[in-house]
Amino acid sequence: MSKLRFRVVESAFKKRATEVATPAERPSEYFGKNVFNREKMFKYLPEKAYAKLVDSIDNGTPLDRETADAVAAGMKKWAIEMGATHYTHWFHPLTEGTAEKHDAFVEHDGKGGMVEEFSGKLLIQQEPDASSFPNGGIRNTFEARGYSAWDPSSPAFIVGDTLCIPTIFIAYTGESLDYKAPLLKALEAVNKAAVDICHYFNPDVKKVYAYLGWEQEYFLVDEGLYAARPDLLLSGRTLMGHESSKNQQLEDHYFGAIPTRVMEFMKELEIESLKLGIPLKTRHNEVAPNQFELAPIFEECNLANDHNLLVMALMRKISRKHGFRVLLHEKPFKGVNGSGKHNNWSLGTDTGIGLMGPGKTPEDNLRFITFVVNVLMAVYRHNGLLKASISSATNAHRLGANEAPPAIISSFLGTQLSQVLDHLEKSEPEDLMLAGKQGMKLDIARIPELLIDNTDRNRTSPFAFTGNRFEFRAVGSEANCASAMLALNAAVAEQLKLFKTEVDGKIATGKDKFAAILEVLRKDIKECKAIHFDGNGYSDEWKEEAKRRGLDCETSVPVIFDNYLKESSINMFESTGVMTRKELEARNEVKWETYTKKIQIEARVLGDLTMNHIIPIATRYQTSLVDNVYKMKDLFPADKASVLSARNLEIIEDIACRTNFIKEKVDEMIEARKVANKIESEREKAIAYHDTIVPMLEEIRYHIDKLELVVDDQMWTLPKYRELLFIR
Repeated sequence: MSKLRFRVVESAFKKRATEVATPAERPSEYFGKNVFNREKMFKYLPEKAYAKLVDSIDNGTPLDRETADAVAAGMKKWAIEMGATHYTHWFHPLTEGTAEKHDAFVEHDGKGGMVEEFSGKLLIQQEPDASSFPNGGIRNTFEARGYSAWDPSSPAFIVGDTLCIPTIFIAYTGESLDYKAPLLKALEAVNKAAVDICHYFNPDVKKVYAYLGWEQEYFLVDEGLYAARPDLLLSGRTLMGHESSKNQQLEDHYFGAIPTRVMEFMKELEIESLKLGIPLKTRHNEVAPNQFELAPIFEECNLANDHNLLVMALMRKISRKHGFRVLLHEKPFKGVNGSGKHNNWSLGTDTGIGLMGPGKTPEDNLRFITFVVNVLMAVYRHNGLLKASISSATNAHRLGANEAPPAIISSFLGTQLSQVLDHLEKSEPEDLMLAGKQGMKLDIARIPELLIDNTDRNRTSPFAFTGNRFEFRAVGSEANCASAMLALNAAVAEQLKLFKTEVDGKIATGKDKFAAILEVLRKDIKECKAIHFDGNGYSDEWKEEAKRRGLDCETSVPVIFDNYLKESSINMFESTGVMTRKELEARNEVKWETYTKKIQIEARVLGDLTMNHIIPIATRYQTSLVDNVYKMKDLFPADKASVLSARNLEIIEDIACRTNFIKEKVDEMIEARKVANKIESEREKAIAYHDTIVPMLEEIRYHIDKLELVVDDQMWTLPKYRELLFIR
């Protein structure tokens, strides 16, 4: 090991976590301490303002200026008592992260002093520079105005000395420039459409909620080692590095004992998350070394998404206090599992009924089947769009890599539910007699009561039914969940509207309500059969079968993004009121540009490391071997020297061939980038980077990784996988 690398590794291993002040109270006693939740609202707001704010949160009713001022005053009073000195509008731009601009609670008092001030106007709206965030050309540099607007449905919270107010972010001209605004619209669309379907079974339903339970996977590495890997630092993943002799092959890390240092990090993360009202419940080791997972209790989708973004920010901050860096890249290390963020999604009513779970009556079970089939129809009709919603330059490394679902959207249902749908498809509506609790009996014509969580797991399925919810497994670990959730909820909303139109049409002709529902369900079950697959998603046979079924099998991320601009996608988003054609076109420009920039950064980093680290180190070692060969000739007779030097000569030649190839390929990559950078179309530029630059990155890496195996370990300056992947 080189002296430089030894010092880095030794320093990283010696660094230990600081003491964590664990609250003496039980978690239930400090849960939500730093959140302006309903308890705080009731305490700090006038009765009238509290009632109006709760009505706005629950029913979406607008707030008048008087109420906004009262809320702002109460929120400021609470925040200052909590030690806050600043406030910020916290929003989700199209960078996949969050953004905030802090302002102090101060204004001139007119007497030469200052006074704490925070009005309803400041609460409701701020004016960030819209042209400085990704916007796809909607705002030019000379058209910079944009607005962040308060989202009352997600409570304000305090981080450090700052009151954070969740907001949407829109252009001066009204287009959304974030993920929250279209997500809120998609949730409202699915609410309205689902309520209409619920009224076939229960007229008392007034609202349907979309729920989300995310499972966040991540890696931890020692901070010193992270700092010594420019590729990790600048791109989030290792662009080179031969796999360790031991990695995950013994399967001994999964659910194993959590390392002490990691446990201290997890404890502090959980405490700070619970204070912010984030109901973290699960923690464990994941499959790959240094890989872990955390998961909360399910929440309403908008709040759950805010909480996931907040947790990722906390992870980055708290990990450094414990001598770690958290890696959220989907594939930071080659040869071991990558990280996903499974999105468990379901629908539920204000009457307490879960629409993705079976019930105790025949009508309940028909309602359950109705929603399951409509979800399958939505996924079938928009499978390409759903794939686009989870696609990125980073997630492309993970999908289909034996620990993640393939880049083909299909849905696993399990044996029992599959049999129920088959039975419904083959039976005539008039033969289907609804009965009560009968168990699974396909020899008689009835919809059975299903048992919750009776399905097996299929880790190769991107969209699996798991008993009372669907698990969207293809979402990447560093993604904003809203990208997938707004597409899914909008697609389901559109499908439910189409279903209602068909059923109502049949009822209008005099058909019985349940018979009409069953007739449309039978048709839809047949139509969406292509999306239903319970087998091995990794197999080559499935890839061929998926093509025959007409599913989207594209693997090029820039081309996958085209699904957003298909007429069926645009019609779906516009008919549900979620996004306009202009917004979709702008977002695709951002997606293509982001893809290009990420590959461009990786190419530049790899080129720099190759010329500044790899080739000089390899050449230095090669020189020492050449020197050794000449010394052998001086020490031994020619024939013996030839035998003794044979291995060194092979290594010398191997290093020469590989360094020559690497240098030529880096030069070729630079020229290819110059050509691609001249392309004006963001789409075509992204495709050029995918088709030409990405393969070169892999070719160059292959030869660097081979050099790592032969070059003297004392000379190799970059920390290796065996050092990065095992926490001491």
